[in-house]
Amino acid sequence: MFDSVLVANRGEIAVRVFRTLRRLGVRAVAVHTGADAGSRHVREADEALRIPSYLDIEAVIAAARASGAAAVHPGYGFLAENAEFARACREAGLVCVGPPPEAIEAMGDKIRAKRTVAAAGVPVVPGSHLRGGTTPRGSADQYEPGLSDAELEAAALEIGLPVLLKPSAGGGGKGMRLVRDAADLPEAVASARREARSSFGDDTLLVERFVDDPRHIEIQILADAHGNVVHLGERECSLQRRHQKIVEEAPSPLLDAAARDRMGAAAVAAARAVGYESAGTVEYIVSADRPDEFFFMEMNTRLQVEHPVTELVTGLDLVELQLRAAAGEPLPLAQDDVRLGGHAIEARVYAEDPARGFLPTGGRVLALAEPAGARVDSGLDVGAEIGGSYDPMLAKVIVHGSDRAEALHRLDRALASFTLLGVPTNIAFLRALVRHPAVVSGDLDTGLVERALGDLVPGAEVPPEVLAAAALERMRALETGDDPWEIPDGWRPGAHAWAPWIITPSGGDPVEVRVQGRAASARVAVGGDAPVAASLTGAFTLTYAGRTTSFTAARDGDTLWLGRDGHAWALGEHVRAEAGAASAGTGDGVLRSPMPGTVLAVKAAEGDRVSEGQPLVVVEAMKMEHAVTAPLSGVVTKLPVRAGAQVALDAVLAVIEEE
Repeated sequence: MFDSVLVANRGEIAVRVFRTLRRLGVRAVAVHTGADAGSRHVREADEALRIPSYLDIEAVIAAARASGAAAVHPGYGFLAENAEFARACREAGLVCVGPPPEAIEAMGDKIRAKRTVAAAGVPVVPGSHLRGGTTPRGSADQYEPGLSDAELEAAALEIGLPVLLKPSAGGGGKGMRLVRDAADLPEAVASARREARSSFGDDTLLVERFVDDPRHIEIQILADAHGNVVHLGERECSLQRRHQKIVEEAPSPLLDAAARDRMGAAAVAAARAVGYESAGTVEYIVSADRPDEFFFMEMNTRLQVEHPVTELVTGLDLVELQLRAAAGEPLPLAQDDVRLGGHAIEARVYAEDPARGFLPTGGRVLALAEPAGARVDSGLDVGAEIGGSYDPMLAKVIVHGSDRAEALHRLDRALASFTLLGVPTNIAFLRALVRHPAVVSGDLDTGLVERALGDLVPGAEVPPEVLAAAALERMRALETGDDPWEIPDGWRPGAHAWAPWIITPSGGDPVEVRVQGRAASARVAVGGDAPVAASLTGAFTLTYAGRTTSFTAARDGDTLWLGRDGHAWALGEHVRAEAGAASAGTGDGVLRSPMPGTVLAVKAAEGDRVSEGQPLVVVEAMKMEHAVTAPLSGVVTKLPVRAGAQVALDAVLAVIEEE
């Protein structure tokens, strides 16, 4: 085993690899950019070195040499599937914990990968070759690069619609286009090429028959340098949105033992075909109504984000097995030694706002309580700054149960107890997803989440008790004693007057909340609702209309964050309203940034007359552009941002006054 390993990654994956290194007594070395200098993975390492970028191969290798590390673990993302990096490590006398560069290259190009595994007898999706025709399943000459736009269109029609256009050079859903109508083919090919070229520097496409109601099932494999290859069963990854996985589980509720053995044997054959070593994943597309029919999609030549579910059902540490294989040790188990026990499910926590179309979010972590009784792979801690420079995944919650029903229940309870304030996340969305009837029954496919979004995405409307809690928090903060003349509620002899407050939920309109009495014993009227008895006591316990509940609370300037049962609300502009003017701000002309990011363009100037719906500012984060439009027609009176400026979530971009 190595004495010292550098982890060329950040966040939760670096922290996760460190956990195994500590258990094995191996010195853990971190790298970090300037923005990550204070992050958790830096603090948890035995040594940390600064680099300009996690993609800078020369800098990573120089850091490994300077630290005395014998090996580099790339994690996933960044340099994890970069053959050039693996080769550079080899040339520098470092061990790259992963497959050899030749295997990365063989599987990194989708067209070449399909040719390789088809030659080994692994089923592949019917697709195209240079002559624009189709060949029987499993044929080695089925996939050829270099098709022109016209050839791709002809091949798609010959295969038969619907088809899926896919970039050959990369994954993650970028550049993929589903085409069901022949009239849409030309534009789909052109846009797929543009996105592939932008994302991967290579616009080569392949075209495949699209499997309706597909399920995404992958097989975890392990291989050593001595020719031993085993599989560790499957993971069901069908719960996706825009080709990005959200929830993964092991084993799949679809497969029986015979199907598992067939898919596992095919995955082992695919790994052997390229001389694979280390941990890897062979991904298949499976028809929901024909589970015996499966097709190879791609092989991921790295550790997967969802590897913990396999660890929980097998009892194995995949990072440890990676390290031992990289050190030249043979696998400690044969295929017959692999046992699967119980059921494991993982949910990915993202910095995104489902109510705003899943736009990436950001901010500073103000309060954090990760669930007990569950495994949490996380790089988070209080005070961490979440920006738009890296992938928005913050953490993973993984649970294990004796069966699938128990695991789903445990995951729901774990998510309910996960408190993260300061950064909008998808936790409430995840709770709704794991309780959806189709998920509970195991009736999954890759389109389920998109079809069910109306049921899964929490509405933008904030519950009245949350608004009441925010107003009572302000009342309590201003109460200074028992002198009625000091109570900020307009007290008059014989009665308490109504104190109106304006509460502005993030992304929503201001709401008038009127309070009569003290925070510990009051009557509260939210918006146009009738007054109800309410009180705020203790740390943050609210009684409202006869129901008592507790919140987690944190304040960031003028914004109060409240959390409960996996939900989080950001309530800003907690100002006391002037009597009679409480609701004047509703429907105002303030443009706020829907996500933290960079202003790409400003399409107006102060004094301009604009129309409702007119794009005024373009904000970019995580390579996603969002045009912010005028909420009403009028005159731009304030425009505090300029192109190139960094903006926070809900930062004011412009103010429009209605004429």
